[in-house]
Amino acid sequence: MLSSLPISLPELEREPGKPPILRVGPTDGAANWAAARRDALRAVVAEHGAVVVRGLGMHDPAEVGAVLQGLGVAPVTEREAFAARQTYSDGVYSSSKWPPTQPMCMHHELSYTLEFPGLMLFACLGAPTEGGATAVADSTAVLDALPQALTERFEREGWLLTRSYNEEIGASLEQAFGTEDRGAIEQYCRAHAIECSWQPDGALRTRQRRSAVVRHPVSGRRCWFNQIAFLNEWTMAPEVREYLIDEYGPDGLPFNTRYGNGDPVTEDVVQLLNEVYEAHTARRPWEAGDLLLIDNVRTAHSREPFEGPRDVVVALADPVRLADCSPTVEVTLP
Repeated sequence: MLSSLPISLPELEREPGKPPILRVGPTDGAANWAAARRDALRAVVAEHGAVVVRGLGMHDPAEVGAVLQGLGVAPVTEREAFAARQTYSDGVYSSSKWPPTQPMCMHHELSYTLEFPGLMLFACLGAPTEGGATAVADSTAVLDALPQALTERFEREGWLLTRSYNEEIGASLEQAFGTEDRGAIEQYCRAHAIECSWQPDGALRTRQRRSAVVRHPVSGRRCWFNQIAFLNEWTMAPEVREYLIDEYGPDGLPFNTRYGNGDPVTEDVVQLLNEVYEAHTARRPWEAGDLLLIDNVRTAHSREPFEGPRDVVVALADPVRLADCSPTVEVTLP
């Protein structure tokens, strides 16, 4: 990696309940500004878990890709997506297609995969008229605030993600695996410790067990790193859950989560998880041109409901292997 130019960052502003923010004056371009300060920016993210950079004035996905390149981090290609996205360039995507009236609750991006992004970039090209913040929560603080008996069980058993792919809800096979070829999908699943089975109607069902608690690959901090609450049936709006169960049956939901031994995660546990996340949530309303950098292992993120047009581009970068994060449950590969 090339060294950054010896240029300092603006003063970091911190306020309770909000992620730290750097306010930028006139620049010669967002990518040049980021490239000149790449090491300092990464240090701020490492220390605080997330930072907003305001004033870069990005206008299109190409600028976001240039900032990603300027930071000198490797892009991550999304696999096993749960919702459709548009791909702009290597590692640069639109936000997941998700109803604007429904929240995307706190989660860590691709935490159910064997390799996930260590760094997330969010760039606001167009702010909504109301709501729509990409909020953050410190995963170490969340872990410490959860009941010890609950976290010890998840640490011991891990968590189970079940998925049912169909042509109507969620990501398609092509979007999730990059192909519709059954043989290639089965090979991918074998290589990534995913149980898979084809249903009589052609739908694919998968199961994968992952660690719910990991250690940060650099700092060694213990982190609550998963999507147990977000992808659970009890986080869905009641009318959505009822419709999906009526349509596909309780075992055919597009996604659901369980304890690692297969026991259901009950509604009260999901509610508790989301309440603890909310108690540790920091948020700032988007302004057009904002950049948000997040340590994906240290920090969970969410997308809040919104009104009006919202254009937020997402970049996945700095690949991290689960095996390098001291997983607490064994992943068995063939």
